[in-house]
Amino acid sequence: MVTKEQVVDLLHKIEDPHLHRTLEETGGIGEITIKEEKNHVSVKIAIAQPNTAEQMQLQQEIVNVLKGAGAATVGLRFEQLPDEVIQQYANTSGQSEGGSLLESGDTTFIAVASGKGGVGKSTVTVNLATSLARLGKKVGIIDADIYGFSVPDMMGIEERPVVRGEHIIPVERFGVKVISMGFFVEDNSPIIWRGPMLGKMLTSFFKEVEWGDLDYLLLDLPPGTGDVALDLHSMLPSCKEVIVTTPHPTAAFVAARAGQMAIKTEHEILGIIENMSYFESKLTGQKEYVFGQGGGDKLAEQLQTDILGRLPLQQPYEEEDVFAPGVYQADHPTGKIFLSVANKMINKME
Repeated sequence: MVTKEQVVDLLHKIEDPHLHRTLEETGGIGEITIKEEKNHVSVKIAIAQPNTAEQMQLQQEIVNVLKGAGAATVGLRFEQLPDEVIQQYANTSGQSEGGSLLESGDTTFIAVASGKGGVGKSTVTVNLATSLARLGKKVGIIDADIYGFSVPDMMGIEERPVVRGEHIIPVERFGVKVISMGFFVEDNSPIIWRGPMLGKMLTSFFKEVEWGDLDYLLLDLPPGTGDVALDLHSMLPSCKEVIVTTPHPTAAFVAARAGQMAIKTEHEILGIIENMSYFESKLTGQKEYVFGQGGGDKLAEQLQTDILGRLPLQQPYEEEDVFAPGVYQADHPTGKIFLSVANKMINKME
């Protein structure tokens, strides 16, 4: 038989889904009635926003907890917390409204940019993020390549974000929190939005996503210097940038535009990552420079910055139980290069 004291002790630890405070803190546990002959427990619960999907989830959680403690049946009644309690905790529950992530001085923004598509910018983004997470950092990714989103697929993310109250909870994979336009598009449909609509989506990624405490937020920018890139540059005056290119002279020439845009908007360029630098034969160990040489060095010279790393043409290891086609393992040769690059970036920034 469950006692009232046990019920209180069990429910005190459960959080209000909107305020993210325990029911003990909010005083959300009301009248408790126990019918001994039927082993039935009835509880009145006060939360910030009753009659929502979050209430249904909370209801199921409470029922499971009480039945697990021995109750045969459970009856719950929900009501709204007093306004003064809601106001007391509303501004301290997770991210506050008004884009606190943009205003926070605790999160470093790192934009990953390129002059053209197909140079591996998204691959660099997801692997820098996972490498930073492996080094113990709290990391998030905004897949800001609205038209060409690929981060969820590269990281093998199959679930979708959850809406909690007025905030979106990002999906977490490999210790990295991720939000992408790809989560909100059905069947890989093409995006036909124009500039202003895209700007609103990007703003919501900053203001309506509950990121929590982040050390670094990486932004996978669209290639080039179009509307989305311009919007992000204006939103993030203190952003840092990594420019991705291949060794091919034309790719480096075009990437210089993205670099010049960063300089004009007073963004700090952390360095250049030269992707597809070479192919190394497993049989002979000989390196073949498939796309030529010198593009990354020329770009670094032009933008007065350093080469952070040179990445070979390699695939991640195939893992039977893990689907993540774009993420290199920590012990993979390319994974080790990314880890080295992440360390260089931390040293530059911290």
